[in-house]
Amino acid sequence: MILLDTHVVIWLVSDIEKLSAAAEKRLNNERKEGEALAISCISLWEIALLVEKKRIELGTTLESFLQELEMRFLVLPITAKTCLRLLELPTRFPKDPADRIIGATALAEGLSLVTADGNILASQAVPVVW
Repeated sequence: MILLDTHVVIWLVSDIEKLSAAAEKRLNNERKEGEALAISCISLWEIALLVEKKRIELGTTLESFLQELEMRFLVLPITAKTCLRLLELPTRFPKDPADRIIGATALAEGLSLVTADGNILASQAVPVVW
């Protein structure tokens, strides 16, 4: 199982060409092996905000889109373990709360994070696929 950053979820449904070859290969391998693709619950909130701010458009209602994501992906909650990992992230990790929750979720669950976020990649704080 791997964890997807919010922008990767959006790209999977709208602009798959933005994925790196390594990320696309890993996603395909996970699917072939019957592994779930996971997202943090904070990604649902981030997507709702992006729609509200008109930074992304959906071909359906926000409610339908979010429900579809809940069916397609394993949505991981913010747990006590996640909160503890949040406190352990180094100062070089991005300060954005959603990024920090996603990174801490990857650490708490022992998952690699699929992300193109240069700041997360540069931090080297979580295992990343890109």
